Amino acid sequence: MLISKIFTKRISPGVVLFGLGALLALVAELPHGGWLQIPILSIVWWRLQNETSQTIKQYHAYGLIFGLGYFLIGLWWLYISMHDVGGMNPILSAIAVLLLSLYMALYFSAATFTIRHFKQSQIAGLLLASSWVLMEYLRGYIFTGFPWMGLAENQFDGPFSPAAPILGGLACTFLAVWASWEILQVKTRPLIGTVTLLTTITLVQFAGKIAYTEPFGEPINVRLIQGNFEQSLKFNPQAIGQQIDFYVSEMQKQSADLIIIPETAFPWPQNNLPTGLLNYLQNYSNASLSNLLLGLVGEVPSKQGMQYTNRAIGLSPNAQPYQYDKVHLVPFGEFIPPGFHWFIKAFNVPLSDFARGSLDQKPFSIERKNQASVNAAITICYEDVFGDELASRIQRNKEPVHLLINMTNLAWFGQSQAPTQQLRLSQLRSLETGLPALRATNTGITAALGPDGKLLQTLPEFTQATLTTKIQPYSGQTPYVRWGNLPILSLSAALLIWGFIRHRRF
Repeated sequence: MLISKIFTKRISPGVVLFGLGALLALVAELPHGGWLQIPILSIVWWRLQNETSQTIKQYHAYGLIFGLGYFLIGLWWLYISMHDVGGMNPILSAIAVLLLSLYMALYFSAATFTIRHFKQSQIAGLLLASSWVLMEYLRGYIFTGFPWMGLAENQFDGPFSPAAPILGGLACTFLAVWASWEILQVKTRPLIGTVTLLTTITLVQFAGKIAYTEPFGEPINVRLIQGNFEQSLKFNPQAIGQQIDFYVSEMQKQSADLIIIPETAFPWPQNNLPTGLLNYLQNYSNASLSNLLLGLVGEVPSKQGMQYTNRAIGLSPNAQPYQYDKVHLVPFGEFIPPGFHWFIKAFNVPLSDFARGSLDQKPFSIERKNQASVNAAITICYEDVFGDELASRIQRNKEPVHLLINMTNLAWFGQSQAPTQQLRLSQLRSLETGLPALRATNTGITAALGPDGKLLQTLPEFTQATLTTKIQPYSGQTPYVRWGNLPILSLSAALLIWGFIRHRRF
């Protein structure tokens, strides 16, 4: 009783909510973080319930503070990327992280307004989950989207991950938020509340036993080369030759069905690479029957002349080269949003402005002698964040997709939690699509994932090494690949409309 009084009265609600937001972000990095986040969210909802008598502005501020605590802790690696690696002014770097965190927190604050309006409703948990899903969806699209650190990727290690192949990551988010609210109701209706929670978790777990994809052909031999070159060397003219020589030499040490080097492993425009390099590698592919996937800098014509792209080149035995240009670019990292060029020039901020690839690019065909081709959907770095875009690509492709491949650098983020965060995103993508995945990174975490997203093999971070393994391709499509986010978004919107009509909140 005394502890409760101290917690609710003597400590500022803003301090408590900021701390809970920070704690929510911290436990995401722990084993079984998806389970641990649910009771923390319950405490957040309980604390916000106590503030519903406040004015709308005050209540909005509390939701904002909660989100700020969450994103400042979860996104601090951006400071490393901008200042430590990118050389950006430290004050500007700190301000940028703060502003982005505040912007992200706006969505959290908006989502929690259902507590203020519907806390007495019997369907309050469903309405809160619905508003959270819609806000998560919006922050993945507005201003090109930044859905990083959603609750979904943490649920990969939580009770509701089996919902991902059926209705996607947003369904995991829906269930996690709903469950955290229902925990609060156990006190007033212990039997019904407990049975409802346990039954839901059990049904979701049983749903996870259904397999929507199946093995396709024989396993393929794979080599993933992790160069571990510091970002300061990536575009250093004196070090570029050293990096190219390393990867070419490493690729030729042992043949394999598929050999992958990371994003921009050849850190030089394609037309400026050493004369005959790609022809040389094509000849090696022909002779060794190895499929090669290379990360480099592409060039495309534009109104301003030639413009760079973040490109993957695929070389298969006795076949035409494959090309994939990154589609979903990083705002302020790979392109400058309209209206911000003045800021970049005024403060001399070191940012790139790349061209986008086409939305209808084909998968990479991995050719094997006397066996059917294995088609791989390519994503480059940040694209792994957008599950609905990847699912849509797979669904629209005329050729079936059997494997996911993510090529990324990650040297930008130093020794931070960013690599583990992106690994969880890759795991969620595999789970949603029912397809195995390969991650080829510069500094780690290079990994092979099963169709359930579970780790099969990894390389340690910040080591120069090669992961040699086998991966089993899969065929088929999960319900999420077929339907995308439409079912969970429709359900969430319908519940909110029903809630507002039922409680006359219009």
